[in-house]
Amino acid sequence: MKSPIYILGTGLSHNGSAILLKDGRVCAGIEKERLSRIKHDGGNDTLAVQYCLDAEGITLKDLALVVQCANLDIPDRNYFKGKRLFAAAPELKVITISHHLAHAYSAVGTSPFTECAVMVIDGCGSQLEHFLELHPEQKKYIPQNLQDDIHMQCEKDSFYHFDGQQLIPLVKDFSRMATSKSNIFSPPTTLHSIGGFYATISNYIFGDLDDVGKLMGLAPFGTSGVFDFKAFEFQSGNVLVNEDWKSQLTNPSHGYDYFKTHFDYYANVARWAQEQVEQAVITCITNRLEQFPHDNLCYSGGVALNAVANAKLQDSNTVKNIYFEPAAADNGLALGCAFYGWLEYLKMPKVAHDGSTCFGKHYTNEAIDAAFAKAENQKYTPTKYNSDEALMDYCAAQLVQGKTIGWFQSGCEFGPRSLGRRSILAHPGIENMKDHINRDIKFREDFRPFAPAVLKDKVDEYFVTGRNSPYMILVDQTRPEYREALQNVTHKDGSARVQTVEASWNPKFAGLLTEFYRQSGIAVLLNTSLNKRGMPIVETPEEAIQLFEITALDILVIENYVLEK
Repeated sequence: MKSPIYILGTGLSHNGSAILLKDGRVCAGIEKERLSRIKHDGGNDTLAVQYCLDAEGITLKDLALVVQCANLDIPDRNYFKGKRLFAAAPELKVITISHHLAHAYSAVGTSPFTECAVMVIDGCGSQLEHFLELHPEQKKYIPQNLQDDIHMQCEKDSFYHFDGQQLIPLVKDFSRMATSKSNIFSPPTTLHSIGGFYATISNYIFGDLDDVGKLMGLAPFGTSGVFDFKAFEFQSGNVLVNEDWKSQLTNPSHGYDYFKTHFDYYANVARWAQEQVEQAVITCITNRLEQFPHDNLCYSGGVALNAVANAKLQDSNTVKNIYFEPAAADNGLALGCAFYGWLEYLKMPKVAHDGSTCFGKHYTNEAIDAAFAKAENQKYTPTKYNSDEALMDYCAAQLVQGKTIGWFQSGCEFGPRSLGRRSILAHPGIENMKDHINRDIKFREDFRPFAPAVLKDKVDEYFVTGRNSPYMILVDQTRPEYREALQNVTHKDGSARVQTVEASWNPKFAGLLTEFYRQSGIAVLLNTSLNKRGMPIVETPEEAIQLFEITALDILVIENYVLEK
């Protein structure tokens, strides 16, 4: 019997991760933060790589190839912020690719397209010097004035054509890095990136560059048109961040109490910034497609997580078909590395992806029993349901009554969204449920929204556009007649970041939604990640039990085991 071909992809940027392909299909994958329990953790990849090997039951000797990617580094194969596993396997082939190329391959490898255009937009990719060292054959795609610039230049957006086997660069845009770290408007990104701009506004409002998701949630509370200055300009088809707006923003937040006192002001800034990003994304992608038309587009990079901009891009009809990569930020680099190894390096044919983002390992009943057997957990007496039908009936009935459920099932999701494997679930329409979860379970700001998970064949009934949105990466508008019934998952402006649930790769979650619909008449559940503020999404049964202990969750379901308070 022919041995399988294993390729390991590893991302060493912030939001580090590892992915294992078996004969061109993902068989295991994890983000480092889920294991180290440190948000946005990156650098050394030992934890994530070992997890993938253990999940598949293989060793380094079984790997055909390792493909790696960082951000501002070309990592050493043996040492990167500590000793790496590959140091013990000198015969193992380890290659490095550039940052945007990894983003792009993460999209084409998981997309439904055999041929497409690919857009990558983020805050900062590989520096030009490293890009040319890794891909000297692509020097012809870089304008001479960029090659002659003595300043540090890094990728900010890239546009490719995928011919079914390899990516061909069409437009590569680089920008100088910001230099002054003392200025609040100079984050560690390129000067002229859309992602860098959004991170800058996040820092201005929240004092944190990584709160861009929170910024998108704040924007609906603001009013359009309060500020009339522009953040971006376009020269020869390239996006540039102008400087004028910086002198207009003179009141950075000084902590959460200050933020609350000046809430309307910061909401207006967030609204302005969100609208600037939407316009910049659509203009940039439209420009590229006008130069190189194609019916299919893959979109990746950190900016591609902006669900509001994504929906507006889709509604603009700029392109016929768009695939938004679910792990579009740096957590998806490992995915792209692995697919580069399969498609480009080994020249193997693309294998159709099943649409799932759930790459984590499964925890056996023995592992769950061991978690309950720990001394600190023996105060709980779990109930085990012998059939999925009985479990669904019980859980749906509890949700109807207003109970909150921690829902832990099968292998975890890869990417920033919980999609029914590591979720907190609740009724979408019971009054004050949103506030209760934000305050007593998530321990986060009260303006933060929650997403509706809806059965795929019912999405048209509840939401205006009725988009297919399996990865919670697009917004829609809740139909007016359902806004009260869906009050906990409908945002200030009537929008909702929808997740459409299908049984093909999410069978247990689809089953629960179906039973909740039968009992309540509503085919929608509130779905948010199984964690609290500042904590990575739980990975293990032990972590789920600990979260249950320290929050106001009413019920915890781990596979077919149920805990109640």
